[in-house]
Amino acid sequence: MKTLRGLLLVLVLFDLAAGAAHASEASAPYPARPIQLVVPYPPGGSADVLARTLGDYLGRAMKQSIIVSNKPGAGTAIGARAVAQSPADGYTLMIGTVSSHAMNPALSRSVGYDPVKDFTAIAPLATIPFVLLVHPKLEVRSMAELIDVARKRSGALNYASAGNGTSNHLAGELFNAATGLRVGHVPYKGSAPALNALLAGEVELMFDLIATAATQVKAGKANALVITTKRRSPLLPDVSSVDEVGLPTLELSAWFGLFAPAGIPADARESLARETAKIVDSEEFQGRLRNMGAMGMDVTAARFPGYVAAERDRWAQLIKAAAIESD
Repeated sequence: MKTLRGLLLVLVLFDLAAGAAHASEASAPYPARPIQLVVPYPPGGSADVLARTLGDYLGRAMKQSIIVSNKPGAGTAIGARAVAQSPADGYTLMIGTVSSHAMNPALSRSVGYDPVKDFTAIAPLATIPFVLLVHPKLEVRSMAELIDVARKRSGALNYASAGNGTSNHLAGELFNAATGLRVGHVPYKGSAPALNALLAGEVELMFDLIATAATQVKAGKANALVITTKRRSPLLPDVSSVDEVGLPTLELSAWFGLFAPAGIPADARESLARETAKIVDSEEFQGRLRNMGAMGMDVTAARFPGYVAAERDRWAQLIKAAAIESD
């Protein structure tokens, strides 16, 4: 009996201590403990590099540790689903992307989350544009020349992608929709094999992220016809923007943003948005972005939720119209 009473006393004291700790955290200014920053990709990629860079700056600004956690798989669905199901207390964040919050949910009904309803879109971070590359054997140097050749050789040109439903596959479909052409799609198992196929002349076209595209263009192994943003990039300053070639609807990029589960406390959301905006706007951080081939987004934190919703709808419409399915 004494043992039982002792055990009950220990449990009561434990509950009281836990309650006191919770109350203390609740009354303390946010953040009162380390924050987990989930990346739905493996280590080493653009999202991971961006997360660790942001985490370093944000941790110093908020005087707390930011712990980066990689949770790849299922085309970003595993990491995104884990965040959506986490407590909405501001201590679990995520680097969301055009894939996790626009393309993947439209490609699959089984992702297990709603990219808008299940998340708080806190702040935009960066965007990495695509570049339309052509093999030199095609002998075209401008978008107008490409469109002319594609019309004369209807159905004869093909573009490479990293696989069905990937961002460069959807970029090709967006190109077809914007120009009214029908350039064929050849999927490969990853971006590297797709780029190798272009360089080998197996296909004529490919949309590739500017960081890797610039290397091939500067080496003379591929020609760049357009950068898929409304402004030129310092990595390829001589390459025209989508507006300059008269195809504004071809605008697309691999964008990145900071997200949390839906319903986080207002003070946490405001603090995160404020400090993140300061970091992203700093010249030092902008320099880090340029080194990645990235640039800041022309979207404010206040407009970011609307931007995400618009991107979700845009890609859902394209995917449905083109009857695209993921592998």
